[in-house]
Amino acid sequence: MNPHPLTHPQFLALLPHILPASPAGRQIGDLRGRLNAVFHLSCTTDPWRALPPEHGKPDTVSRYFRRLTHAGVWEKLLRAIKDSDPKDPLKDIAPLIFRACRRAIRLRGLRFIVLIRRLGFLHTLNGPPDKLPNPDLSEKLKRVRLPRPPSTRQHIDIYLALLKALRHFHRMAGGIKHIPRRLRLGWS
Repeated sequence: MNPHPLTHPQFLALLPHILPASPAGRQIGDLRGRLNAVFHLSCTTDPWRALPPEHGKPDTVSRYFRRLTHAGVWEKLLRAIKDSDPKDPLKDIAPLIFRACRRAIRLRGLRFIVLIRRLGFLHTLNGPPDKLPNPDLSEKLKRVRLPRPPSTRQHIDIYLALLKALRHFHRMAGGIKHIPRRLRLGWS
């Protein structure tokens, strides 16, 4: 995906949701430039240190990204995209926001994955949905009540097959511990 600089209407649509000042209260000089840098790097698999020099210092941009993430900005933006009308400028930059959310998942954790799944933005996940945790499925499995074990051999085999299927679903609900890099990067 090739990132593009934010247009004026897109930037104005983002402005109510983002942090215009540092925690110390200092205004951020080139806010649009920082957001362009965040979106530029979010569309690549490069580390922060690979940020092109025209976007500023990598440490400054990554710090701003972490502040946005810890402040819950990405969650607010996802909800705003879900609730907005089709002509809203946020819809134009939704793919950029989704890419930034992929990087934010590592910082926000399981609750962020749950929100993404519940809003229906599965392409925002940083890997194939069947490889990532699915807490909703886990909660449903927790409510399943098993019947009493049967006494005949034929019914025992069916009961064991049911237990095996439930164990498989439970493992699937937890996701896999490590998604291989090639699978993560191939997910689009």
